[in-house]
Amino acid sequence: MQLLAKLSATTLFLQELVTRPRQVGAILPSSKNLAVAMARWLPLDPDCYALELGPGTGVVTQALLERGLREDRLIAIENSPKMADHLRTRFPRATTITGDAFQLDTLLKMHAPHAATKIGVVFSSLPLLNFEPAIADDLARKIRALLPDNGKLIQYSYHMGNKQPKAADHFDFIASDKIWLNLPPARVSVYQK
Repeated sequence: MQLLAKLSATTLFLQELVTRPRQVGAILPSSKNLAVAMARWLPLDPDCYALELGPGTGVVTQALLERGLREDRLIAIENSPKMADHLRTRFPRATTITGDAFQLDTLLKMHAPHAATKIGVVFSSLPLLNFEPAIADDLARKIRALLPDNGKLIQYSYHMGNKQPKAADHFDFIASDKIWLNLPPARVSVYQK
């Protein structure tokens, strides 16, 4: 049954890749290695909410839950209605919002006002390099406004060089990790408010 679910998620991912390549921004779902590298930055506070931007089929989501995040403390914003429905089925106690993550402030007020002030960490799988700098900059400002002092933004990208991602101007850069066992290889960057 687990293999069937994995095949179903991969099929969904590939369908969305073909129909919405700019929004998907990857050629395959994130690997378990990448997901674990992101999840290791989950705060220890059990009451903290985590916001996941662009969760896709839920590979990082699953790693966050395995790391100890309570499912009811997860808010996910997914632009693809099909992937959002998949996430709601897979993680029924999480708050999954269908919408554009670049409108996260409005979406959170509408769909998760109880949690919007309790988010301590943001995990982003958005393909920020696919977007105009002004759009990515606006998103970084919204994330910064949402997070408490010392709150973290964990972002991955496929850019392996030392160039900082577009959102880096609004945060202190604290760590980076190259994940070679991902296709393509990825870099997890961690920023703190």
